[in-house]
Amino acid sequence: MVTHIRKPTVITAAGNKPKLIEEFVGRVNSKSEALSIARMKSPGGWVEPGQTPEFDEYTVVLAGVLHVTTKDGVTEVAAGEAIITPKGEWVQYSTPGPDGAEYLAVCLPAFSPAAVHRDS
Repeated sequence: MVTHIRKPTVITAAGNKPKLIEEFVGRVNSKSEALSIARMKSPGGWVEPGQTPEFDEYTVVLAGVLHVTTKDGVTEVAAGEAIITPKGEWVQYSTPGPDGAEYLAVCLPAFSPAAVHRDS
């Protein structure tokens, strides 16, 4: 049986500024544990805590520029580009530019607060 998802659930985001997370598929909106799909809209100057997640994250930037910081340095991911961050690697996402960014994030398995392991 197919599942029609009519609207996302808004999830509270971590970080220094309000960021919109709209979960379409995942543990909250569709009760899916296999993967999660969310649209993110983060303002300019947004930074989230670093994390070492237990899931792979596939990110496609739709607008703006997303900064992805790892122990190897910073990667700027612009609109029309994507990045894959593997589970177990420390990562920190931010949108320091004035326009922020809009992007899709797919986590496999699905994102969960217990599996993200944010820095204290």
